[in-house]
Amino acid sequence: MSAVAPAPAGVLDAALHAADGERLRAPGWFADLRREGWRAFQSLPLPRRDDEKWRFSDTRTLSLEGYAPAPAPSPAQAAELIARSRLIADAAGLVVHVDGHCVLPPTLPAELVAQGVVFASLEDALRTHPGLLQAHLLKHPVALGGDKFAALHRAWLRSGYVLHIPAGVEVRRPFVAVTWTLTEGVAIFPHALVIAGERAQATLHDFHLAARPDQRALAISAADIHAGPGSQVHRLAVQAWGAATQSFQVDNTCGERDALISSVNAAVGARRARLENTVRLDGPGADVRLYGISVAAGEQEFDQRTLQVHAAGQAKSDLLFKNALLGKARTIFSGLIKVAPDAQRTDAYQTNRNLLLSPDAEADSLPGLEIEANDVKCSHGATTGQVSPEELFYLRARGIPLAAAQELLAQGFLEEVLAKVGHDEAAEAVRGMLREKFHEV
Repeated sequence: MSAVAPAPAGVLDAALHAADGERLRAPGWFADLRREGWRAFQSLPLPRRDDEKWRFSDTRTLSLEGYAPAPAPSPAQAAELIARSRLIADAAGLVVHVDGHCVLPPTLPAELVAQGVVFASLEDALRTHPGLLQAHLLKHPVALGGDKFAALHRAWLRSGYVLHIPAGVEVRRPFVAVTWTLTEGVAIFPHALVIAGERAQATLHDFHLAARPDQRALAISAADIHAGPGSQVHRLAVQAWGAATQSFQVDNTCGERDALISSVNAAVGARRARLENTVRLDGPGADVRLYGISVAAGEQEFDQRTLQVHAAGQAKSDLLFKNALLGKARTIFSGLIKVAPDAQRTDAYQTNRNLLLSPDAEADSLPGLEIEANDVKCSHGATTGQVSPEELFYLRARGIPLAAAQELLAQGFLEEVLAKVGHDEAAEAVRGMLREKFHEV
């Protein structure tokens, strides 16, 4: 791949933001949304370690200086990254972004177009489906501490994709979105907006990747998922940014009556990565399943914050996050199940398990419950431990080197979550990234 120049400083520059807004042809409500985000960003302080929602995070290293949006890649660079983006052979549609620019707009089979399915880049959807976006884009509050980063995302929002599955339409093949960082010091703000109508069904795979393993970038990503009554939405989100990247991901999901939502988050990249995942169960019979895996090495910090809000009764949520840690890596898991007074017969669970593969690794876990109803089943738990000496001895006694034995045991530890992906090719792609991560150590 040909060399790229560093991005100029300026993501926090008001004049650059205003100029970007002028270049982006968008309806007035969207321009207002961006301006409101900029004002909110400027008024909010950076998080501090004594902020409860940032407990255990190393906020001393937080910095937004020295990043900026980058120009579009050259045709050769775009072609190379498009070729590397074809991770799923049976995709219903593929969209590719590089440094915040859509280099491969999605195309759909004629039968899906005839059924009213929309899969478009955010910029195209602003022109062709403005009403759909205005009704659903960024409608959820930010509840887990990332307000300043979410505001900056809103201020610079211009890239991402929109997926709308109309009522009664079932799409079995996955929709795939691949987002790349290419330019040194680039700032990107990808957004995923997913709307599933009543009894609709969709699967989507999001891959966040770096063109180079040592990529330095700022990635502030967000996802809005709206699952209508009786719908099914299955999502895999893979974070594999470069090793010098700062990543902030703010996801919001809403499930209505009898909706089924399954989400798997996998993280291997970035110097520091914070995931904020809020789900709201707004209708009886809703069923939300949240899974997460990470392999953290070196001095990486993975910060996972989750909130399961049961606003309606007779609904179910289940969370399982697993982390494997090497070197001096750190993970933080902070999860809360919140049950409203009228949400009787709630069924909610939350589990965090951490596997320490180094004596210098550190895992903090803060599961919690806030229950205002009296007829519920709710539980939470957390475990942190090292590799079983007996299992390690068994493998070493058969001539397997220590590093390979640890990798095998860690892969087995994470496989419980990988099995939830529900798509063999996508799960194997994640396994490959996990193997690469162990071999880099």
